[in-house]
Amino acid sequence: MTDLKRSILVTGGCGFIGSNFVRLCLERWPHARLVNLDKLTYAGNLSNLADIAADPRYRFVRGDICDAPLVDGLFNEEGFDTVVHFAAESHVDRSIDGPAEFIRTNIVGTFTLLEAARKLWSSGIQSSMSRVPRFLHVSTDEVYGSLGDTGLFTETTPYDPHSPYSASKAASDHLVSAYHHTYGLPTLVTNCSNNYGPYHFPEKLIPLIINNALNGRDLPVYGDGSNVRDWLYVVDHCAAILAVLEKGRVGETYNVGGNSEKPNLEVVETICDLLDARVGLLSTGKPRRTLIRFVKDRPGHDRRYAIDATKIRSELGWCPTVDFSEGIGRTIDWYLQHLDWVEQVTTGAYRDYYARHYGNR
Repeated sequence: MTDLKRSILVTGGCGFIGSNFVRLCLERWPHARLVNLDKLTYAGNLSNLADIAADPRYRFVRGDICDAPLVDGLFNEEGFDTVVHFAAESHVDRSIDGPAEFIRTNIVGTFTLLEAARKLWSSGIQSSMSRVPRFLHVSTDEVYGSLGDTGLFTETTPYDPHSPYSASKAASDHLVSAYHHTYGLPTLVTNCSNNYGPYHFPEKLIPLIINNALNGRDLPVYGDGSNVRDWLYVVDHCAAILAVLEKGRVGETYNVGGNSEKPNLEVVETICDLLDARVGLLSTGKPRRTLIRFVKDRPGHDRRYAIDATKIRSELGWCPTVDFSEGIGRTIDWYLQHLDWVEQVTTGAYRDYYARHYGNR
């Protein structure tokens, strides 16, 4: 894919990974046209992209990926040749408490987008496009289930999801693959490991621990804290997605990992130590490690995830550039410099942003 003058639909572009991707895409592909379709649920924050809102290459549309008339209309209006599909319900604990929304968004929403792309790209318009279409579905390593103490997930690892969240993502992965094999849709799938970095909503482990530790609150750790995750700095992930769009083979899956396996307890302790060094000890004079509290493990909690990223490295030349020690320091510094953002998202005040900036449009 040498021509980067693309018309791109990004779904969920106001979320954590999506907003980082939108910014990097416009930076690296200066001739691209990008439309961001986001429902603005609790984790979608329009102010995440306030700095590029006026960019003439960028358009924001508030809407639901399950709304077929809206999605079809956008495809016909904009003539998208590229889809980067982030929009998803993604928190495992929420999926255990209320799985229905995960089924709707992650499965029905993906189906709606696939149908819209299929209808446009098989209508004869594709043959007149100067760019070969691409539909890139962003997924997770959680579809593979749980690893033991050894081994890595590869692109051929059998699916074995253990939560409603991972099951819904596995189903959407299979739909994307089916549309390639049945209809010839030019699809790509990426399965990534745990992301961290700026603009991460503070319900996931790293931003939750940063926020609680700053405010002297308990730091909840599931089980004994020995669950292992492979941590990937979000900008590295976004660079991998661009590489797959540029050079990936249609119909293929690419695993994206950070080569940074860490037990959850080690991650929490590292954050505590870095915050103690940056802002001082707690008001009690104690280190933040004293706030750690072990809580009852969640149902179906996978023991270990780890990605083998050999394929994307050997085929596309991508590899992570930010190791965990550097990335976690960058992340903590970002949160310390954006305490107003943290306050807005934790109080819900960020939801007023849309009304203030778009309410009368």
